[in-house]
Amino acid sequence: MITDDQIEFLFDGDENAKLTIVLAHGAGAPMDSPFMNEMAGAIADNGWRVARFEFPYMAKRRSDGKKRGPVLLDFFGEVVRQLGDPNHLIIGGKSMGGRMASMVADDLGVAGLVCLGYPFHPPGKPEKLRTDHLLGLKTSALICHGTRDPFGKPDEVAGYGLSDAIKLHWVEDGEHDFKPRKSSGRTQSQNITDAAKTISDFANVMVK
Repeated sequence: MITDDQIEFLFDGDENAKLTIVLAHGAGAPMDSPFMNEMAGAIADNGWRVARFEFPYMAKRRSDGKKRGPVLLDFFGEVVRQLGDPNHLIIGGKSMGGRMASMVADDLGVAGLVCLGYPFHPPGKPEKLRTDHLLGLKTSALICHGTRDPFGKPDEVAGYGLSDAIKLHWVEDGEHDFKPRKSSGRTQSQNITDAAKTISDFANVMVK
């Protein structure tokens, strides 16, 4: 889906930052969900520009409340085209949004890839993997993933044979949205802050 329409972006952070980190939303929540707002703010606080957008199905849901199936990959290419030089972009997103970014990152020639809670498989269906394209991924990538995420547990992920281009940041006691149990002594905000710092360190390598 290539369009001449200007995509509506939501920006955070320094517009003069050396890299822009593009975050797509997950399947069920919009670009300004509480998780996305807090994550974008935390990354921006580390000195980066963050760009958020909504896939067409989510934008239409916002206006009329109807749920639709997503058609996403071509649209991600248009997002990159409208934001400018792909060498100055790290693309990614939450869950489904990060998965879509991971499927086009090599073709788009972006500087890097960041996935927040990658959906390695549907919950309770570890045999239905969504990892084939990750085995040969060439783009430098960071996956931030909760240790209790039902979309892929640490012992499962260890056996996937992911590309050497992929680094993993394990979010301590985190669920799919990085929320830990109260008994862990941690908070979701702490996990988001830690993930944002790791993303910032990853981005710093891209500009050296």
